[in-house]
Amino acid sequence: MTFEEPCGDNATERMDSVEKALEEVLTAALPQGCITVGVYEAAKSLNVDPDNVVLCLLATDEEDVKDVALQIHFTLIQAFCCENDINILRVNNMRRLAEILEGMKPGGESMDLHCVLVTNPQSSTWKDPALSKLNRFCRDSRGLDQWVPVINLPER
Repeated sequence: MTFEEPCGDNATERMDSVEKALEEVLTAALPQGCITVGVYEAAKSLNVDPDNVVLCLLATDEEDVKDVALQIHFTLIQAFCCENDINILRVNNMRRLAEILEGMKPGGESMDLHCVLVTNPQSSTWKDPALSKLNRFCRDSRGLDQWVPVINLPER
């Protein structure tokens, strides 16, 4: 049973709402400097200050499923996040994720979007309704034994 099955149309609306909330969180966090991208950068950030991380996104496309090294990194990051009570989401559609995050580092270098962390702003604890919706979705998914729910970002 998947999270979408129990409620039919209501589940579809809920997933649309969660996908929109994810976009809102990312677009709000980006100008605040609260985004860390890349598997290695995320691992360093998690090691230094895991209490500051509010959300971990693990993103893949179809060809990434066969990348054993990436899957091992994902497994380790997931375990660390679970141990430190950090919500995790799997995201399909890396191209859309790149669009949301403006896809490029300064200087035109593309980003490794396989792992994206959202952290609290330095000034205060972040109180965002979209983030609260994502946290609720993750908590509800864990109640259904889906420890790492999947979000399919729609094309625009």
